[in-house]
Amino acid sequence: MLNFAARQAGRLAVGILGTVAIAAAISAIAEPRAHGLLPFLEAAASRLAHFLQFNLGTSAITGLSAAHELGQRLPPTLLLVLGGGAIALVVGVPLGLLFGAGPVRRAAAPLMQIVTAAPVFCAGLALAYGAGHLLHWPLSVNMPSGAPVAPDEALRIAALPVLTVGLAGAAAVQLALRRAASLSSGAAFRTGLKRLGLGALEIERLYVVPQVLAGLVASAGEIMLALLSAAVVAEWVFNRPGAADLFVKSVALHDWNMTALILVVFAGLSFATDFLGSLAGFVFANEGQP
Repeated sequence: MLNFAARQAGRLAVGILGTVAIAAAISAIAEPRAHGLLPFLEAAASRLAHFLQFNLGTSAITGLSAAHELGQRLPPTLLLVLGGGAIALVVGVPLGLLFGAGPVRRAAAPLMQIVTAAPVFCAGLALAYGAGHLLHWPLSVNMPSGAPVAPDEALRIAALPVLTVGLAGAAAVQLALRRAASLSSGAAFRTGLKRLGLGALEIERLYVVPQVLAGLVASAGEIMLALLSAAVVAEWVFNRPGAADLFVKSVALHDWNMTALILVVFAGLSFATDFLGSLAGFVFANEGQP
């Protein structure tokens, strides 16, 4: 366990350092002197040194501290990802278990490929159109900027972005479960355990379920990445003032300091989730070993 944790911690450290190096290169684009390979490398090295000293620079749009700007925009995005993650588990786990069964998996495979291949952007637009025109659901894109909103109205406005993120996360959850179930269905220990007198239900409960659960939590980083990617789309489509929306606007307006900082934060969340999920998956997988 300690050796595995040490390897995963090494992967986490290398991933974060690599992301910081890439972010420094992105931030160096804003340097007026970064024309040509050598000046660009010098600017990137200077920005990397500043990042390692937690000097994160200023926003090119507002002139304020990039860390301060992100600190104001990050909580709504984290709440959006948290709510979407809850929906992802509620929807994705039953679907993954259902489609993990052999006959159902073969019948539903074409449909699942179509659903998972559909862009999140299209799903968000479809939800916005259907909710706004068919259900007359309040949308943030229709609200005047700075208009006061009642708490119940705010919850209704937040429902569609959370649902968009949740459905994208559910696709990642069910895919992870189907993958884990497919691997465990062909495990060689089933025959040996049956010869020892264990019934099918006991084998499923004692050995297969921990293996499937291990496969799910080991994919936590992949699921987090899907949630963050969907948050970018949801905040843009529904005009939500979060960090993901700020990332899109920063790229569009060439605010490279802000772009680099958000990239580091989002990548850090994905790497940290992957690290914790890998450790939890290792524990569950060992508990399920015959």
